[in-house]
Amino acid sequence: MKRVLIVLMLFLTFWSSQAQQDAQYTQYMYNTLSVNPAYAGSRGVFSVAGLHRSQWVGLDGAPTTQTINVHSPVSERIGLGFSFINDEIGNGTTQESNFDASFSYTVPASRTGKLSFGLKAGGHLFNLDFNRLQNFNPSGNTTQETNIDNKFSPNFGAGVYYHTEKFYAGISVPNFLETKHFDNDGNSFSASERMNFYFISGIVTDLSYDWKFKPAILFKMVKGAPLQADFSANFRYQDKLTLGAAYRWSAAWSAMLGYQLSDKLMLGLAYDRETTELGSQAFNDGSFEVFLRYELKTRYRKIITPRFF
Repeated sequence: MKRVLIVLMLFLTFWSSQAQQDAQYTQYMYNTLSVNPAYAGSRGVFSVAGLHRSQWVGLDGAPTTQTINVHSPVSERIGLGFSFINDEIGNGTTQESNFDASFSYTVPASRTGKLSFGLKAGGHLFNLDFNRLQNFNPSGNTTQETNIDNKFSPNFGAGVYYHTEKFYAGISVPNFLETKHFDNDGNSFSASERMNFYFISGIVTDLSYDWKFKPAILFKMVKGAPLQADFSANFRYQDKLTLGAAYRWSAAWSAMLGYQLSDKLMLGLAYDRETTELGSQAFNDGSFEVFLRYELKTRYRKIITPRFF
């Protein structure tokens, strides 16, 4: 049963689809640079963040994703960043790597608000091993196809990001170029990267001296796929412990836990449970994320504050 489902998932996700979506994250509020280049340098410190996601644990060949983000202000108005994303499905059957550099320019927009404009440029490496797919479906004819090895595609994106100490909102398109990875003359399958449009926003409210509350939203739109809407609510205690829950519309419920180990180091954990038929399967134990962020003060922010975003 597992082998049948993984083959179906691979065909539906990569070969029969006309729209390829970016990787998804539960802790998107800590992974903003991956989707919006205008975020680069906005925290005012040198920031390094890594995230690992194991999706649909228990399903053989399920997706895994790793991200690394590095960014920092280099002047009062300019921020620079680097982002790397690795996405794999089918135990190496398909593997994608995205890497890009980000540039942001910030201007004062109000007494407390800042408006940043961001650009990013980079590339995409795509691998597809039909021989591995044959292992899942020995009766198939996939060995007649030619493997794809490190096919490179350039890309660029842009974004706008506004924030104060308590509120943020951003709009972005991480990749403008709609690159086709392969096309079998329209006879059996094709796959292409489509533009993904993102909107993110959140606000921080002081509930008491010790407790802060932050609701946040993320909308992701791509032609040929349903609208993705993520809603989250996080509570932070004494700027140390963060407890949260999230809902991905018609897809999953999530629980989140974060802890500020020191003023420089933060650890985050998340667990998703599908609300679809896939989530009710015995072999699907849900999805897990682990997040780690390390930050150093700069001359633009002498004290590191454990901000929510």
